[in-house]
Amino acid sequence: MRLLAHMELSVGELAQVLGQSQPRVSRHVRILCDAGLSERRKEGSWVFLRSAVGESSEPAMGAAAARLLTIAERDDPEFAHRCKDDRRHLATIREAREANAQAYFARHAPEWDTLRQLHGADEPVEAALIKALGCAPASLGALLDVGTGTGRMAELLADSAEHVTALDRNPEMLQIARARLQSLPAGKVDLVRGDFTELPFEAGQFDTVLFHQVLHFAPSPGTVLTEAARVTRVGGRIAVVDLAAHEREELRERHAHARLGFSDEQIAKLMTDAGFAPESPIELPGDTLTVKIWTATRGAMAPAPAKATA
Repeated sequence: MRLLAHMELSVGELAQVLGQSQPRVSRHVRILCDAGLSERRKEGSWVFLRSAVGESSEPAMGAAAARLLTIAERDDPEFAHRCKDDRRHLATIREAREANAQAYFARHAPEWDTLRQLHGADEPVEAALIKALGCAPASLGALLDVGTGTGRMAELLADSAEHVTALDRNPEMLQIARARLQSLPAGKVDLVRGDFTELPFEAGQFDTVLFHQVLHFAPSPGTVLTEAARVTRVGGRIAVVDLAAHEREELRERHAHARLGFSDEQIAKLMTDAGFAPESPIELPGDTLTVKIWTATRGAMAPAPAKATA
């Protein structure tokens, strides 16, 4: 329960952290799920688990158990030491996930635009995105392109933005983006190295935030969208262009996808929880994979999420 309170994990990852056999962990996970303390989410051949416990959790036992565990970690040195060790192992898993994605990006940076064609032709998707955002000169205001890659989307939307901030955590990608965007007017684009789980920007800094074929690389999409909401002004908009839920398992192994696409229901809940008001999605079927465009507006009534740290 303490581990799942930190992040969503597969059964195999839980077994690795706890140093227990996978069948044993699976048995205990089944007990937690039957008791309503955790939830399963199947994705292809993988099963991910997340905490179902909150302040107003049902059954009430869940919130009570979580409080007792928090007190135990505070007051019991042996339990606290065990939790600390488990979180250290958890950090190793997190780093391994990130290293896997980083290695992929570094290997394929020069051919990134070509690899994107695996998701279908870019042109219809880009035209639909422009229409969905109602692009006109400077209409996007301050635009944040998260996971800019080669800078393709930053270049495409530059005329519709007052200013573009193109963020990527991979230096090879930023090198390619810099070369692509160097013809834009001076001061039009800032290239920033950073992580989408901890954006290096002030709250409410952007009018439009874009995730183009990026969110499926996030082990914890909810954390990423909460952080996006933090930097989006009230009334600002977010656009997520990604794959609809699918079962092409090879994309996980060969192309470092942490998520095999998303359903409309998943995205709607993630956006709502982050403080966005979802709009009607757009569907663009391809030969084997369907691309979806999900847009939403930063709600005026939603409290600004705290800056994400994990």
